[in-house]
Amino acid sequence: MILRHQKIGGEGKTVEIDESKFGRRKYHRGHRVEGQWVFGGVERETGKSFLIPVERRDKETLLVIIKDWILPGTLIMSDCWKSYDCLKDEGYTHLTVNHSIEFKNPDTGAHTNNVEGMWRHAKASMSQYCRKKRFFAGYLEKYMFLKSCRLQNVDPLAEFFKLCSIVYDPVDGVRADVVESAESESGTDSEIESEDESQTVFF
Repeated sequence: MILRHQKIGGEGKTVEIDESKFGRRKYHRGHRVEGQWVFGGVERETGKSFLIPVERRDKETLLVIIKDWILPGTLIMSDCWKSYDCLKDEGYTHLTVNHSIEFKNPDTGAHTNNVEGMWRHAKASMSQYCRKKRFFAGYLEKYMFLKSCRLQNVDPLAEFFKLCSIVYDPVDGVRADVVESAESESGTDSEIESEDESQTVFF
Protein backbone atom coordinates (compact mmCIF):
# COMPACT_ATOMS: atom_id res chain seq x y z
CA MET A 1 0.00 0.00 0.00
CA ILE A 2 1.40 3.38 -0.96
CA LEU A 3 0.53 5.71 1.91
CA ARG A 4 1.84 8.87 0.39
CA HIS A 5 4.50 9.98 -2.02
CA GLN A 6 6.54 13.02 -2.86
CA LYS A 7 7.06 13.93 -6.47
CA ILE A 8 10.60 13.61 -7.75
CA GLY A 9 12.51 15.79 -10.19
CA GLY A 10 11.96 19.50 -10.73
CA GLU A 11 14.09 22.31 -12.12
CA GLY A 12 17.71 21.24 -12.46
CA LYS A 13 16.91 17.57 -11.84
CA THR A 14 17.05 14.60 -14.21
CA VAL A 15 14.69 11.62 -14.07
CA GLU A 16 15.17 8.49 -16.17
CA ILE A 17 11.97 6.61 -17.04
CA ASP A 18 11.36 3.20 -18.55
CA GLU A 19 9.02 0.21 -18.60
CA SER A 20 9.98 -3.39 -17.97
CA LYS A 21 8.18 -6.70 -17.81
CA PHE A 22 8.56 -8.85 -14.71
CA GLY A 23 8.12 -12.49 -15.61
CA ARG A 24 9.80 -15.35 -17.40
CA ARG A 25 9.95 -16.76 -20.89
CA LYS A 26 7.17 -19.21 -21.58
CA TYR A 27 8.54 -22.76 -21.55
CA HIS A 28 11.99 -21.17 -20.99
CA ARG A 29 12.55 -20.47 -24.65
CA GLY A 30 11.97 -17.80 -27.25
CA HIS A 31 11.38 -14.12 -26.60
CA ARG A 32 7.81 -14.16 -25.37
CA VAL A 33 7.68 -13.17 -21.71
CA GLU A 34 4.60 -13.66 -19.58
CA GLY A 35 4.24 -11.43 -16.57
CA GLN A 36 3.48 -7.95 -15.30
CA TRP A 37 4.50 -4.68 -16.93
CA VAL A 38 5.94 -2.07 -14.55
CA PHE A 39 6.60 1.60 -15.26
CA GLY A 40 9.28 3.35 -13.23
CA GLY A 41 11.55 6.32 -12.86
CA VAL A 42 14.76 7.24 -11.02
CA GLU A 43 15.98 10.69 -10.05
CA ARG A 44 19.69 10.70 -10.83
CA GLU A 45 20.74 13.19 -8.19
CA THR A 46 19.18 11.41 -5.20
CA GLY A 47 18.25 7.88 -6.25
CA LYS A 48 14.61 8.52 -5.35
CA SER A 49 12.35 6.41 -7.52
CA PHE A 50 8.93 4.96 -8.18
CA LEU A 51 7.61 1.70 -9.63
CA ILE A 52 3.99 1.34 -10.73
CA PRO A 53 2.41 -1.85 -12.15
CA VAL A 54 0.54 -1.07 -15.37
CA GLU A 55 -1.72 -3.05 -17.66
CA ARG A 56 -1.16 -0.75 -20.65
CA ARG A 57 1.82 1.26 -21.86
CA ASP A 58 -0.07 3.78 -23.97
CA LYS A 59 0.37 7.54 -23.73
CA GLU A 60 -2.78 8.06 -21.68
CA THR A 61 -1.74 5.54 -19.01
CA LEU A 62 1.90 6.57 -18.68
CA LEU A 63 1.30 10.32 -18.82
CA VAL A 64 -1.05 10.17 -15.83
CA ILE A 65 1.68 8.44 -13.80
CA ILE A 66 4.38 10.82 -15.00
CA LYS A 67 2.34 13.86 -13.97
CA ASP A 68 1.54 12.24 -10.63
CA TRP A 69 5.16 11.41 -9.80
CA ILE A 70 7.42 13.84 -11.69
CA LEU A 71 7.47 17.61 -11.19
CA PRO A 72 7.18 19.98 -14.17
CA GLY A 73 10.49 21.39 -15.36
CA THR A 74 12.26 18.06 -14.99
CA LEU A 75 14.72 16.85 -17.61
CA ILE A 76 13.35 13.41 -18.50
CA MET A 77 15.48 10.83 -20.29
CA SER A 78 13.94 7.76 -21.88
CA ASP A 79 14.14 5.36 -24.77
CA CYS A 80 12.23 6.08 -27.97
CA TRP A 81 8.93 4.51 -26.94
CA LYS A 82 6.20 6.42 -28.79
CA SER A 83 4.14 7.08 -25.66
CA TYR A 84 6.79 9.56 -24.51
CA ASP A 85 6.59 11.78 -27.57
CA CYS A 86 4.18 14.17 -25.82
CA LEU A 87 6.44 15.06 -22.88
CA LYS A 88 7.80 18.29 -24.38
CA ASP A 89 4.23 19.55 -24.59
CA GLU A 90 3.58 18.74 -20.92
CA GLY A 91 6.14 21.00 -19.25
CA TYR A 92 9.15 18.68 -19.37
CA THR A 93 12.46 18.72 -21.21
CA HIS A 94 12.81 15.38 -22.96
CA LEU A 95 15.90 13.62 -24.31
CA THR A 96 15.95 10.14 -25.81
CA VAL A 97 18.35 7.32 -26.55
CA ASN A 98 17.72 4.72 -29.24
CA HIS A 99 18.57 1.42 -27.59
CA SER A 100 18.45 -0.45 -30.88
CA ILE A 101 21.56 1.51 -31.87
CA GLU A 102 23.35 2.65 -28.72
CA PHE A 103 23.26 2.75 -24.91
CA LYS A 104 24.04 6.46 -24.80
CA ASN A 105 23.11 9.24 -27.19
CA PRO A 106 26.48 10.62 -28.37
CA ASP A 107 25.01 14.02 -29.17
CA THR A 108 23.03 14.74 -25.98
CA GLY A 109 24.58 12.31 -23.52
CA ALA A 110 21.15 10.87 -22.76
CA HIS A 111 21.07 7.38 -21.25
CA THR A 112 18.88 5.29 -18.95
CA ASN A 113 21.57 3.32 -17.14
CA ASN A 114 20.22 4.15 -13.68
CA VAL A 115 16.68 2.98 -14.29
CA GLU A 116 18.00 -0.10 -16.08
CA GLY A 117 20.05 -0.85 -12.98
CA MET A 118 16.94 -0.51 -10.84
CA TRP A 119 15.18 -3.13 -12.97
CA ARG A 120 18.03 -5.58 -12.47
CA HIS A 121 18.11 -5.04 -8.73
CA ALA A 122 14.32 -5.21 -8.32
CA LYS A 123 14.00 -8.41 -10.34
CA ALA A 124 16.90 -10.04 -8.51
CA SER A 125 15.23 -9.28 -5.17
CA MET A 126 11.96 -10.98 -6.16
CA SER A 127 11.74 -14.76 -6.33
CA GLN A 128 9.53 -16.60 -8.80
CA TYR A 129 6.84 -16.83 -6.10
CA CYS A 130 6.86 -13.05 -5.64
CA ARG A 131 6.05 -12.65 -9.32
CA LYS A 132 2.75 -14.48 -9.11
CA LYS A 133 -0.02 -12.01 -9.85
CA ARG A 134 -1.66 -12.18 -6.43
CA PHE A 135 1.63 -11.49 -4.61
CA PHE A 136 3.35 -9.18 -7.08
CA ALA A 137 2.10 -5.75 -5.97
CA GLY A 138 2.89 -6.44 -2.32
CA TYR A 139 6.45 -7.56 -3.00
CA LEU A 140 7.03 -4.63 -5.35
CA GLU A 141 5.93 -2.24 -2.61
CA LYS A 142 8.19 -4.06 -0.14
CA TYR A 143 11.14 -3.52 -2.47
CA MET A 144 10.33 0.19 -2.78
CA PHE A 145 9.87 0.54 0.98
CA LEU A 146 13.26 -1.01 1.76
CA LYS A 147 14.94 1.07 -0.95
CA SER A 148 13.42 4.23 0.52
CA CYS A 149 14.64 3.29 4.00
CA ARG A 150 18.18 2.84 2.68
CA LEU A 151 18.12 6.23 1.00
CA GLN A 152 16.83 7.90 4.16
CA ASN A 153 19.17 5.87 6.40
CA VAL A 154 16.30 4.84 8.68
CA ASP A 155 15.57 1.52 10.36
CA PRO A 156 12.96 -0.38 8.28
CA LEU A 157 11.23 -1.89 11.32
CA ALA A 158 10.88 1.46 13.09
CA GLU A 159 9.64 3.07 9.89
CA PHE A 160 7.15 0.24 9.37
CA PHE A 161 5.58 0.73 12.80
CA LYS A 162 5.56 4.48 12.28
CA LEU A 163 3.55 4.05 9.08
CA CYS A 164 1.27 1.49 10.73
CA SER A 165 0.35 4.08 13.35
CA ILE A 166 -0.80 6.37 10.54
CA VAL A 167 -2.94 3.75 8.83
CA TYR A 168 -4.41 1.93 11.81
CA ASP A 169 -6.07 3.49 14.85
CA PRO A 170 -4.58 1.55 17.81
CA VAL A 171 -7.84 1.83 19.79
CA ASP A 172 -10.18 1.04 16.92
CA GLY A 173 -12.43 -1.84 17.97
CA VAL A 174 -11.36 -1.71 21.62
CA ARG A 175 -14.20 -1.46 24.16
CA ALA A 176 -14.88 2.09 25.33
CA ASP A 177 -14.50 1.19 29.03
CA VAL A 178 -11.04 -0.26 28.36
CA VAL A 179 -9.95 2.90 26.53
CA GLU A 180 -11.30 5.13 29.30
CA SER A 181 -9.52 3.06 31.93
CA ALA A 182 -6.22 3.27 30.04
CA GLU A 183 -6.58 7.02 29.59
CA SER A 184 -7.32 7.60 33.27
CA GLU A 185 -4.33 5.52 34.32
CA SER A 186 -1.99 7.32 31.94
CA GLY A 187 -3.08 10.66 33.37
CA THR A 188 -1.92 9.81 36.89
CA ASP A 189 1.70 8.96 37.58
CA SER A 190 2.14 6.23 40.19
CA GLU A 191 4.71 6.98 42.83
CA ILE A 192 6.95 4.59 44.72
CA GLU A 193 8.58 6.02 47.79
CA SER A 194 12.16 4.84 48.13
CA GLU A 195 13.94 4.26 51.39
CA ASP A 196 15.35 7.73 50.95
CA GLU A 197 12.18 9.83 51.24
CA SER A 198 13.82 12.59 49.23
CA GLN A 199 13.69 10.39 46.10
CA THR A 200 10.54 9.50 44.20
CA VAL A 201 10.47 7.02 41.34
CA PHE A 202 7.90 7.58 38.58
CA PHE A 203 6.75 4.91 36.14
